[in-house]
Amino acid sequence: QVQLVESGGGLVQAGGSLRLSCADSGRTFSSYTMGWFRQAPGKEREFVAAITWSGSNTYYADAVKGRFTISRDNAKYMVYLQMNSLKPEDTAVYSCAAKKGSSVYSNFEARGYVYWGQGTQVTVFS
Repeated sequence: QVQLVESGGGLVQAGGSLRLSCADSGRTFSSYTMGWFRQAPGKEREFVAAITWSGSNTYYADAVKGRFTISRDNAKYMVYLQMNSLKPEDTAVYSCAAKKGSSVYSNFEARGYVYWGQGTQVTVFS
């Protein structure tokens, strides 16, 4: 079973960078599409980025396109989110999630992801 644990969050000044990591301790996620979502206080959870199981296709929310990069290393059961040029509006709890390839939902929809990590806090100050 997929068991996801995020790390790498923290406090960073606007314009800075952070790299989030997501580890699958169950060591089973290689066939899943992996996504990152975020939720700020008082706001709904929103899609950030996704990557297919092979890594050949990636998807980004418009708000992070050009600044964030999602990647994965299936041999290490890891997914990463490199975040550059961070803005205060990027402040949120970031969670990684796993989606089966057979899901009828698009990669942008949280309801299609069946496994979730506990999240890691990212705070960007100006």
